[in-house]
Amino acid sequence: MKLKVKDWFLLFGVAGVSIALDQWTKWLVRENIPFGGQWLPDELLWLAPYARIVYWHNSGAAFGIFQNGNLIFTILAFIVVGAILYYYPQVEDDWTLKLAMGLQLGGAVGNLIDRLMMGKVTDFISIWVFPVFNIADASISIGVAVLLLGVWLNEREEKLRAAQVEDALMVEMIKEGDS
Repeated sequence: MKLKVKDWFLLFGVAGVSIALDQWTKWLVRENIPFGGQWLPDELLWLAPYARIVYWHNSGAAFGIFQNGNLIFTILAFIVVGAILYYYPQVEDDWTLKLAMGLQLGGAVGNLIDRLMMGKVTDFISIWVFPVFNIADASISIGVAVLLLGVWLNEREEKLRAAQVEDALMVEMIKEGDS
């Protein structure tokens, strides 16, 4: 199937918004918070035990796992980007898969930019006891959630169609038996 411009616009539009938001927020954190420091508006201090902005680095994967694997994750990011660009044209009319791929592409490129420019990823979103993360990590995670939702919806639709075909065949068999 040949993709239309609007299909590519969806991929690069979603990825572009994700990358821009990720890089802008990381820049804001690096410019305004000392490394290891944190920020929370005075009006929201009651949130401090549960959510805050902190400036941290990560040389591993999303959410701080596999530390010191920067080279591996840089190579992996290039592979993921290549795979998404290769497989995207093969996606038929499945908006969930297209959206998921756009989010995952944006997240992979967002963190790849940090790895190539600084040798580590800037993380800043701290929620309760969850590892510190960033917009790119969230984009990848939301992309996976959208992908799983899409798979579930597609399977449900296929089962419904199969049941309808089976019902139609059963009706035909009953009609033939009455003749």
